[in-house]
This record gives sequence, C-alpha cells and structure tokens, in this order.
Amino acid sequence: MSSTRKGEQLVPTLEQLRTPSLLIDVRAPVEFSQGALPGAINLPLMDDDERAQVGTCYRHNGGDAALRLGHQLVSGALREDRMAAWRDVIARHPDAVIYCARGGQRSGIVQRWLAEEGLECPRLKGGFKAARRTLMTVTEQAAAEPSLVIAGLTGCAKTDMIKALDGGIDLEGHAHHKGSSFGRQPGQPPSQIDFEHTLSMDLADRRAPYVFEDESRRIGSVEIPLALWQGLCAAPRVLIEMPLAWRLDQIRRDYIDDLWTQYRSAYGPWLGWALMRRQLVSALVRLKKRLGSARLERLLQLQQQAFEAHATTGDSQAHDGWLSPLLSEYYDPMYRYQLSRAEQAPAFTGTWEEVLAFVRDAVEQQRHSGDT
Repeated sequence: MSSTRKGEQLVPTLEQLRTPSLLIDVRAPVEFSQGALPGAINLPLMDDDERAQVGTCYRHNGGDAALRLGHQLVSGALREDRMAAWRDVIARHPDAVIYCARGGQRSGIVQRWLAEEGLECPRLKGGFKAARRTLMTVTEQAAAEPSLVIAGLTGCAKTDMIKALDGGIDLEGHAHHKGSSFGRQPGQPPSQIDFEHTLSMDLADRRAPYVFEDESRRIGSVEIPLALWQGLCAAPRVLIEMPLAWRLDQIRRDYIDDLWTQYRSAYGPWLGWALMRRQLVSALVRLKKRLGSARLERLLQLQQQAFEAHATTGDSQAHDGWLSPLLSEYYDPMYRYQLSRAEQAPAFTGTWEEVLAFVRDAVEQQRHSGDT
C-alpha cells in the first residue's frame, strides 16, 4: 500500500479482506467488543464515554455540533496520545488499513490527521458495515453449495473427522465450544458477529462441497446463520457408528484430558483444577430436568468419586464411572430419537474409518463432476 493516494478508500471485497494488511478499527471499544473484522485491532478515535457524549449531542443539536464536540474532546495531549498509537502501528505495518462503522466521519478524520504528518493510510469504503455485508454474502452463497453432514452418537470423534477433511468446516472450533452441555471451553467465547465473520472467511478459503458436523443451531453462546442452518438441515447425512468403549476413550480425551490441559495452561494446576471441576459439576447439574433428581444425584456421586480418584492417581479413566451411564442412559437415547425423526435416512453408515473414506470419495466425485 506504499503507493496509496491521499484520502484513498478501498472497496471491502473478499480479496481485500483476505490480504495480510493489518486492519485498524477506530470505532469505540464497546463497538469493537460486539464484533469486528477478522484480525483487526482496536485503536479508537473516541472511547466509549466520548462517543456517548457525541451521540447525545448529535441527537439534540445535529451533526455539525456533534463534530465540533468530538474535536474538542479529542484534542491536545489526548489527541497526541492516540496519534502516537496509530503512528507506531503504521510504522510496524505500513500496509495497514483503517475503518470505522460506515467508512465516514471517524476513519476520515483519522486518515486526515495521519496525512497531515505525511502518513498515507487507506480506509475501507463503507467501513465495518460494508465489509460485513461482503462476508455474510459468502456464507449465504456457501449455504446454497453442496454439503455433507457427519452424524453419530456422542464420542464418535466427528470433529476429528471434520479436521481431517479439506472441505471440513469446524463450527465448534469457530464457536469455541464443543457443542454439548459439557462443551464450554476456558476463555471468552466469541461474539455472534465474530463467529459469523471467522466462519465466512473459513468458507471462503475452502472449496465446496463442504462437510459439517451434525449440530444444533445454537453452539454455546452463538447461533449458526439461518441460511446456512437451513442448508445443513436439507443436506444428506452420513452416520458414524462406534462401540461405547471406543466412544468413552474419545469423550475422556475431549472433555477431561484436553479440558484439564487447557485449564492448567491458563490458570495453573491448583486454580485450573478447581475451575475445571466446577465447570463439569455445573454442566451435570444443568441436566437435572432431563435426568431427574435421583439419577442426577447418582451421577454427581460417581463424578465426585472420579475427581477424587483422578486427583489421587492422576488417571482420568476413573471418570468412565459417570461418563458411561451419562452416555448410555441420556445422550445415546436422546440422539437415537432425533435420528429416528429425521426426514431422510443416512446416505451411508459405517465405522469412523469407513465414513471417512466414503466422505472423501463423495467429495472428490462431486468436485470432479463440477469441473467437467
């Protein structure tokens, strides 16, 4: 971007959003926290309080008065501090691009201030809203493309299969949640907008047919975009069938071993253990209405014994004592009932390896027929 002209605006096409140029979001922090463009950093022109004051002024006194107030609020040493932050980032990322909500006032002001110091930094035309429309169009177009959905009882390693396929879209990974009551992960989950944006970029970077895991529309704190969800509901399914012992190994790895590694890494062994334990107990308690009081109490006792044994011996296999009945008495019957109500039977049923081979062959055939 070293050849950019003063005041240049870049159309937020998909190719533009794919470039490695750093995106500088000059909106207020509260706007950024609700959702931003993938890979953007927040260096706001105004903080939340300043933005609120300008917004109130605009509603009561109009645009010119609001603009004057904004310049008064961000002036002197405060303006210089923010200029220093922008200068520092642009010095390290000369291809940086700035944007605000609609590509108007705020990004234009920042662009002019930088130009006064000899720094030519382009901005996105139409800002965040235009770029978001571009990304959501990708998802809407992908919803109309051929897809396959991988189904199977809990513990069938469906996510592992998604990751093994070049057309696999890891919805749970984008949601930062494993999809069940026990699927919460350490750290802050993404906003709905951030989830949608990273999903769009993933779809844009892969070639149809796409392969998805069988999910509810809601995954943790986010929802699959409606157009894509409707496409998944209509897509053919393939079904993995694996024995309970095999699935228990997967569940223990995903919901105990991996979770413990994440908590220990994030919080240390003592606090990490306490937080993981609280999460798993709370997840079980949330199933009270479906499990019933007596069964919940039995599973909580088995879970307590498992934690004690795990802490004493370091062997996570002790958790099979409560995971096994949770699968066989709750998750498996519920999932089999959902499968029985499906409008179409699975296109293929087999072991994990058989389904993987089938899906790879089906994807290759679809792509070959699309190329001819």
